[in-house]
Amino acid sequence: MQDGGATADDYPHGDAPGAYAAAAPSGDMPFIDPKTIGLHDDGILALLVRVKVPDQPGVLHALTRVIFEHRANITYVDIANVWQLRVATYFELRDVEDADALVHDLETLPIVREVERAPSFGRIYGKRIIVIGGGAQVGHVVLGAVSEADRHNIRGERISVDTIPLVGEEDLAEDVRAVARLPRAVALVMGGDVAAAVREVRQQGIIVVSLNMAGSVPSEADLVVTDPVQAGVMAVMLVARTAKFDIRRQRGRRY
Repeated sequence: MQDGGATADDYPHGDAPGAYAAAAPSGDMPFIDPKTIGLHDDGILALLVRVKVPDQPGVLHALTRVIFEHRANITYVDIANVWQLRVATYFELRDVEDADALVHDLETLPIVREVERAPSFGRIYGKRIIVIGGGAQVGHVVLGAVSEADRHNIRGERISVDTIPLVGEEDLAEDVRAVARLPRAVALVMGGDVAAAVREVRQQGIIVVSLNMAGSVPSEADLVVTDPVQAGVMAVMLVARTAKFDIRRQRGRRY
């Protein structure tokens, strides 16, 4: 891999990288630059629909039927039982021609108590960095990721960091696979030997940063970093549009 005019942001340590890690993941999924995720939220209508009845069969169907009649596209839906038995359903919609008419038709449903327009999750939480593993090293990864995310968020980015401390290969593998199902998750930083699960999530477009450790995970990860704090920092830089660190130029490197 050639450096192709790398800048100081490409090498946060100031040193050129050493050996290579994994190659680009194979599969049919096209590459989506994580830096561009969240830039096109202006076309999203986010609605929080509170209903009068407890959660029961047919409620979601009644709501989505109205949305279908307006030819809107549901890009995300979440059902939450908030305020005890008052159920709320959160929708993110695209291609809404008349938002006021859609809200009015939802409010006329007998089961609906209130429809509230809300900012999208992308605008609030932005891209998500997921940190999985156990021990002090993972704590240092979170420290680096949160500090770097704050640096970019004050410049207009939206990056949040989620973490779960886990030990045990079986638990780690299931949690790694679940990252691909999380909304807005763009990168995973981890410790632990669960190479097969890492391979699966990379094929679904999740960037994987691994600590430099024994086992087969480093050979499957997109990027391998020895220092845990720097691993968190680099994970944020890989997805922040305010940073020049590019996964297409860094994939396969070890620091």
